[in-house]
Amino acid sequence: MRKIAIITDTDASLPADISRQYRIRQVPIMLQFGEESLRAVYDIDDAEVFARIDREKRLPTTAAPAPGQFAETFQEAFDQGAEQVLCFTVSSEVSATWKSANAAREMMPDRDITVVDTRSLSLGQGLIVLTAAEAVAQGASKEEALQIALDTRERTYLFAALSTLKYLAMSGRVGHLAAGMANILNIRPILTIQDGKLEMLEKVRTRNKAWARLIALAEEQARGKRIARMGLLHAAAPEDMKAFESRLCATWPCQEERLYAEMTPGLSVHAGAGLVGMAFVVE
Repeated sequence: MRKIAIITDTDASLPADISRQYRIRQVPIMLQFGEESLRAVYDIDDAEVFARIDREKRLPTTAAPAPGQFAETFQEAFDQGAEQVLCFTVSSEVSATWKSANAAREMMPDRDITVVDTRSLSLGQGLIVLTAAEAVAQGASKEEALQIALDTRERTYLFAALSTLKYLAMSGRVGHLAAGMANILNIRPILTIQDGKLEMLEKVRTRNKAWARLIALAEEQARGKRIARMGLLHAAAPEDMKAFESRLCATWPCQEERLYAEMTPGLSVHAGAGLVGMAFVVE
């Protein structure tokens, strides 16, 4: 059996303990505060990035990893005994990461490397990656693990609620007046993944109604199906995530084993602090 390395990027929102358990290598999305470059997850987490944003009154820019970063990670995997690489990237609709990983693959034409566009992001992406890693750990071939991941991609859902439009206003994605009015009216936009992008699905007033709507959307997608895996997600809001979990699991078939994840700075700077959500895979 050939040794297979699983590689992804930090937009997958995979917890560090899961990555260690399955030896999943995560190439960092980059953040730029002025002249300072920081690696998402490795140099800065969600809480730290929002503390700095609030202190400096500006958002950092984000960038896909350079091809060289992927090439270095690929080579590290081969140096440690891997014979094949499966690399799963955040959706090509939201980032140049997929292109960067492919450029790195082309730099190593004699190596067995497959780069996959998950068409997902955050914990949706993470659950796809984890499925492939588990398959490899159980003895699947690269082709089998890839097919399992692609099948999982079609059965994975993510729903989240924003806490504020403040950070979208700072990025210019919405006007400051509109963001201010939304905050006055306590509007909590509902997000989901559509066509590989994190899109605004609905606008709901108040946190309680937003959370109720997240649960209703999950129930609609899961109706008549068993939940194969689930995870809860937050952006610098662990207590809110736990409160949402309590409400969710009071009415929804929560699995005993579930993931808890930070969104990670490559994505959270665009959504804003206070985001709470969930991702799940149906059978």
